[in-house]
Amino acid sequence: MSEQRDQASSRAGGAHYLAPGWFTRNVANRLVALVTRAGVSVLGSRVLEVRGRSSGQPRRTPVNLLTYEGRQYLVSARGHGQWVRNVRAAGGELSLLRGRSRTLYHADELDPADSVAVLRAYLKRWKAEVGAFFDGIGPDSTDEEIRRIAPRHPVFTLTAR
Repeated sequence: MSEQRDQASSRAGGAHYLAPGWFTRNVANRLVALVTRAGVSVLGSRVLEVRGRSSGQPRRTPVNLLTYEGRQYLVSARGHGQWVRNVRAAGGELSLLRGRSRTLYHADELDPADSVAVLRAYLKRWKAEVGAFFDGIGPDSTDEEIRRIAPRHPVFTLTAR
């Protein structure tokens, strides 16, 4: 697992990224995406659609949409992966899909120092699903502990278009 993290990290230009394994990529993500596209949200799941930074073609991946204090957020539990880099390259323009519904958003990346409360809320909601990607940090961790890992987990504030 450490080797997988290191290989993915070097492919991402030194940024932290833990690539999904075969089961997640080929079974779990596809199943969640299929159910979400059918209109059923699994604990807030959506399908993120963003223009690919190299191909220009739409890229889709399942994500967890977090609503916290009246705002909507996307958090990358796995780090600086493909969807994160595509959102950055697309100037923050993205769509979230659920069933036949498509909502256009503009995403603004939070400074890691400002993301502690959002990361805590995200971990409260999805720790069972994503806790392994947070190096033992959970919703009951101190602000300092969460602040330490925040740069590895990009957080985007969403504004509906």
